[in-house]
Amino acid sequence: MQPGKPQGRDAVESATTGSSLRKLLLMSAGVLAVGLGVIGVFLPLLPTTPFLLLAAACFIRSSDTLYEWLTNHRWFGTYIKNYREHRATTRMTKVVTLALLWGTIGYTALVVFDGWQLRTLLLVVALGVTIHVLSLGTIAGGRPAEGEGSDA
Repeated sequence: MQPGKPQGRDAVESATTGSSLRKLLLMSAGVLAVGLGVIGVFLPLLPTTPFLLLAAACFIRSSDTLYEWLTNHRWFGTYIKNYREHRATTRMTKVVTLALLWGTIGYTALVVFDGWQLRTLLLVVALGVTIHVLSLGTIAGGRPAEGEGSDA
């Protein structure tokens, strides 16, 4: 017998409580990630797909029901499946993402901030996101386009 370590029924209850707490924390993190992903649809500085992928990873370890809901969701499921299976997104998603990104960052840099340091930081972030978005494959007609970087 080891001192300080639960034994017998107490060990089972302790493991169950730890497992339940872990699942609750993972579900909470998943719900938060879905919320941030939804906000990211409208706020280009928050990327939608990585948050949805994080939510899927949390849900697959905590709740089959929430994982199935997310991956089969009318809008969110498409983001996850396209990225996971093809590392790609639709041309329209790219256009909207980049238009909102540059519109928001352009407005913020020109109207909200005066300092060149913050404007430079915004420009670097926008360029990084743009490179990432453009590096993704393009899905045309519901299927990934032939050839890398092709829009056909």
